[in-house]
Amino acid sequence: MKNQIPQQQEGGQTDTTAKTEFSSPEEAKAFYQIAKNRLLNVSCWAEICKVPLSTFTLTDPEGHEVIREVEADDYLKINIPGPGTHTGDGFDWVRIEKIEEEITPLFSVITMQARPAANPTQQDPEIAHFFNQQATSTFLVKQSGNTVYAEEHGRNEVPNTDTSNITDKIRNTLVGWTAKIGLSYPQWKSLVKGIVETTPAR
Repeated sequence: MKNQIPQQQEGGQTDTTAKTEFSSPEEAKAFYQIAKNRLLNVSCWAEICKVPLSTFTLTDPEGHEVIREVEADDYLKINIPGPGTHTGDGFDWVRIEKIEEEITPLFSVITMQARPAANPTQQDPEIAHFFNQQATSTFLVKQSGNTVYAEEHGRNEVPNTDTSNITDKIRNTLVGWTAKIGLSYPQWKSLVKGIVETTPAR
């Protein structure tokens, strides 16, 4: 299985994992499909998270809200607590760069990689996110043997200060450094735990 996670070069990084073990590989393979569906149905992430610090809305490449499984080139419109960006119309935006799945007799794995992006509803090319464009979030669901894993790996998390809007620059610095010291961890921990919960999300 090839490594899907970008190399860490600068800034902060996060590694968040959760797992559930089953009595047989067959049970694990069946649950992998459930966990995969939870990952790809971004509109349900708020229900999955026990600590819904942010809300995620799926949009198509033009920024129109859609309710379906996420696809490559879609966007996530993120509403985090506190003031949003002027550039992002009050939201932080990431683009889904790729979704890849590998299935073998020994394991199954699906990865989804997101990167900070410009607001697709505007002509402004500036990144509308508190991290700059070097940052990535890689989400992963994997079945190996009797176990199903869910993971989130953040890499190269540097605050986005390369913006012409002074208010956005200050806001991105504050939010970016807050995330960098670990305050984004509860969000991702609650998400990955929820993805591999065997009881329905409440």
